[in-house]
Amino acid sequence: MVEAVKRALNRISVEQIKLELLGTAYNSSSTFLGRLDPRMLLIWYLFFAITPWFVYNRTILLGMFVFMVVTTVLSRVSPYIVFILCLGLVSQIGWMFLLSLFFGGGAESLLPMLTLTLKLSVISLASITVFSSLDPERLSDGLSALGVPDAFAFSLSYGYRILPTLLEEFHQILLSFRLRGQRPLKHGFLYMRTAAYYLRILVLVFYPLMLNTAKRSRTTVEALETRGYTYAVNNPQVKKLRLSYLEMQRRDWLFAAFSAVYVGLLFPLGTVFPNLIY
Repeated sequence: MVEAVKRALNRISVEQIKLELLGTAYNSSSTFLGRLDPRMLLIWYLFFAITPWFVYNRTILLGMFVFMVVTTVLSRVSPYIVFILCLGLVSQIGWMFLLSLFFGGGAESLLPMLTLTLKLSVISLASITVFSSLDPERLSDGLSALGVPDAFAFSLSYGYRILPTLLEEFHQILLSFRLRGQRPLKHGFLYMRTAAYYLRILVLVFYPLMLNTAKRSRTTVEALETRGYTYAVNNPQVKKLRLSYLEMQRRDWLFAAFSAVYVGLLFPLGTVFPNLIY
């Protein structure tokens, strides 16, 4: 089993993950959802991020989940991101079920957890759909057009933009620690010594990574101020010119209308068949 895990991990490289992140962040214009207006996409996401928390009808949640799966496929989301999402959901419901067993629960406690997992799946897939369909510039402009403070919109966009760079730097620092360190001569029981060695390095890597990120952020701020960023943000005419390309087109209204009709039909269907899945 350990060898199978090693072979699976060897197929995943940092370079490949970085390329997947770059593709997710900057290849959004080629998809159907990537050509939609960012304001409409953000409002659409806000609905599917909040509504599932107030819905307990499993048929309605299942219908939302199917819709989110379709939009995720249309967004051409990276398989790595979908895998991480599935891994997180399975591990979450797993430890919650073990915790319920520890406090005297039984198999019947699994059903409410499945409902919670369905809600989290809808919200997570909606998040993946929107962030895979918006590159950093369109995300920032969409938030600014909706009235979000420009400083917050820029910070979110900047963090989204430098994510592949942070991953590359994390890899370089990790390699430097490995070159200067001594790997355990024996793996130990179930590779425990090797696992402890790499976990220690992963913790040590974060300090130089955060320090370099702070230096890079300061350099970016100084460069932006040199080009008049604060003046441009506080000037209404400059902001209006920057956001002038945003326009609600026919496909935006059609997608919004289809989403509203689909969700509207789910509620009477859920009232008639409230226990469609279990």
